[in-house]
Amino acid sequence: MDGQNLLAERFEAERGRLRAVAYRMLGSAAEADDAVQETWLRLSRSDTDAIGDLTAWLVTVVSRICLNMLRSRAHRREEPLEARTPAYGDGGTGAGAAGGGADPEEEALLADSVGVALLVVLDRLAPAERLAFVLHDMFAVPFDEIGPLVERTPAAARQLASRARRRVRGGAPAAAAAPGEDLRRRRRIVAAFLAATRGGDFEALVALLHPDVVLRADRAAIPTPEPVEVRGAAPVAEGAMAAAGRARFTGPALVDGRVGLVMAPLGRLRLVLAFTEVDGLITEIDVIADTERLRAVELAVVEPAVPGEY
Repeated sequence: MDGQNLLAERFEAERGRLRAVAYRMLGSAAEADDAVQETWLRLSRSDTDAIGDLTAWLVTVVSRICLNMLRSRAHRREEPLEARTPAYGDGGTGAGAAGGGADPEEEALLADSVGVALLVVLDRLAPAERLAFVLHDMFAVPFDEIGPLVERTPAAARQLASRARRRVRGGAPAAAAAPGEDLRRRRRIVAAFLAATRGGDFEALVALLHPDVVLRADRAAIPTPEPVEVRGAAPVAEGAMAAAGRARFTGPALVDGRVGLVMAPLGRLRLVLAFTEVDGLITEIDVIADTERLRAVELAVVEPAVPGEY
């Protein structure tokens, strides 16, 4: 086997790890694949005899590429999500729902495996914070190696990761006000709502709703000239069934300290469902899609009550 083929074989052995890093950095399978491909091109043009630890070198390179992509994205934000993702009540069955020509099912599976809420919170971080958190907390890269990537000292890189960690865990006062069994019950209700919506189980959905449940959606969520209000378990469930397509890119999150749902194709927040629950039944659902309202919502990761719940 010649040198180039051997190098390609070694790279392929690392591809899964590199793609995992890139996906968590970028939130998009297509963009992650682009970053991994660029990493291979740089490796193929490099003096491999000067590379001591190939795995560390590859992780460093793919991280730099992702960091540059994130910085470019932060400056431009040129692709409006509205052109690619389904609104509330839209089944969203087209391939464009995931964007970028990627396989929507693959995007949805990847988002589920990482956690939609985590991708949303990561997308709200500054690029350097995101890189420090992803590399250290998810891939155990030491801060001595992270610091040079973000042009900071190891101690400063540690602070970046610490700030990101606090954002991921959340700090809303309401989060601390619902400990123990109360929070676990809410997680189960929201998880059941999502499962019934994804599975098209109308009866199961109705069973979770109070007979007089009220759903309120802002104008950006439908969209309509005026906000929409729907009352009654059956009409609300019918609306959720019509929007089943968006559930592929939806996951549980802490929404202002309470368990809710976030929809985020490509890890970029599009819509939030905030729930009010009384005696085990959902009494109110607030559908938020307006940009300013979304920006004001505090989001954090909510852990499953039991392994595999979500």
